Amino acid sequence: MNLNKAERVAFIDRRLQELYPDPPIPLLHKSPFELLVAVLLSAQCTDERVNQVTPHLFQLANTPEAMAFLDQQQVYAVIKPCGLGPRKSKSIIGLSDILINNYNGSVPSELEQLEQLPGVGHKTASVVVAQAFGQPAFPVDTHIHRVSQRWGLTSGKNVVQTERDLKRLFSEKRWSALHLQMIYYGREHCSARGCDGRICEICQTCYPDRKRPKLTKKA
Repeated sequence: MNLNKAERVAFIDRRLQELYPDPPIPLLHKSPFELLVAVLLSAQCTDERVNQVTPHLFQLANTPEAMAFLDQQQVYAVIKPCGLGPRKSKSIIGLSDILINNYNGSVPSELEQLEQLPGVGHKTASVVVAQAFGQPAFPVDTHIHRVSQRWGLTSGKNVVQTERDLKRLFSEKRWSALHLQMIYYGREHCSARGCDGRICEICQTCYPDRKRPKLTKKA
């Protein structure tokens, strides 16, 4: 018999904590600024690729002051493998200038302030406040959006709704860790090609009676 929603939430919460009790932050960084830049670069790019690129970038500049001293072409030459290089390099230079002029060279810890920076949307800002400043946030990426639909946690019309639904279902103190735990599980066990809603452990446990693949809506 399929689990009801309350049972699914309780099982998912418990099982993800068992599988990933202390989930590491996947993007390499040594400061809030480095994390901000790394998350910006991760848009439409894998974390693995970003982690290959950022050591070279941060060797050139790992503070807003040093980054603003570079020209856009210098940044682009390094980050080109991440894709969307012209736009991302312009954003990195632009946000560095703003951090220097408006925030004394520091990365703000408020979501609204981060969202005003060039190239920084709600997801990027949410990752930064959660992982750099320890504030409760539930950024939704493609993995979380997909598994949330497969597990019956949201209807998945868009990432905004998915984030809202997940925040309502899970305790606020669990949001930041769950964000990482769901990403790791989605990559390793419930990927787009590796599971269709009937194969991985969580899908099977939540929906043992599911007969057909679960179609998911893209983010």
